[in-house]
Amino acid sequence: MMRAIGCPYFQRAFGWCVPIGGLSGLIGLGGGEFRLPVLMYAIGFNAKSAVPLNLAVSLITLSLAFIVRSPIVPITAIAPHVPEVLGLACGGVASAFYAAPLVQILSIQRLEQIIGALLAAIGCLMLVEAAHPFAESQLLPGGAGLHFILGIGIGLAVGLMSSILGVAGGELLIPALILVFGADIKTAGSTSIFISIAVVLSGLFQYWRMNAIPKGQGAKRIASAMSAGSIVGAALGGLAVAYAPAVFLKVILGCLLIATAAKTVGTKAL
Repeated sequence: MMRAIGCPYFQRAFGWCVPIGGLSGLIGLGGGEFRLPVLMYAIGFNAKSAVPLNLAVSLITLSLAFIVRSPIVPITAIAPHVPEVLGLACGGVASAFYAAPLVQILSIQRLEQIIGALLAAIGCLMLVEAAHPFAESQLLPGGAGLHFILGIGIGLAVGLMSSILGVAGGELLIPALILVFGADIKTAGSTSIFISIAVVLSGLFQYWRMNAIPKGQGAKRIASAMSAGSIVGAALGGLAVAYAPAVFLKVILGCLLIATAAKTVGTKAL
């Protein structure tokens, strides 16, 4: 164990993921979009190995977040949103399951181009949300069937993004729950985690079936370090929620994602 801790890559993975976990905890995201560049550039995994590893760390982080948030936002708060939750979960699980093989079929260069485009889109979404914070507004009229069908459509996009980036999908789930289905911010956050766990499990199971999850001792150490760093950071971030300038953080993080996307695409163009 001491040998693993002394490994520079272990220390790098843990060190990067403490602030990532803290910042993600502050803004209510799983942090997978920030861990992926660390896996690819700071640690050195290629895209096809980094994505399933990121998915595994996302599952651990989400599970802890769900346990921590349960006393604050009980599962009963999700009850009014059951139709859309079922739709989002069904669409997300199906999409994540079938998108995982697509990731393995793509060339590494093409996958990195797609990753760059998605990171840029998430970064832009964070900048827009920082300038115009999401406010509760139910765009859809009442109707369980309509909510379920639209939930499936949004869930398909969430599952695709989850399997390609190894992320939880909260970047799409939270805005959809608030803007489209009228959930309050706390309920949207907890509901997003609940749905994301199912989506991540689906994608991770498919990667496991395809034997695409790196199993070497080094990969296990890095995943453990990132999980530990994310957990420590998320706990610290939760304590700092009342004091941190969330809007400023979103601007910084959005710019970082766009810069990372430019690096991803620009490096491969050289």
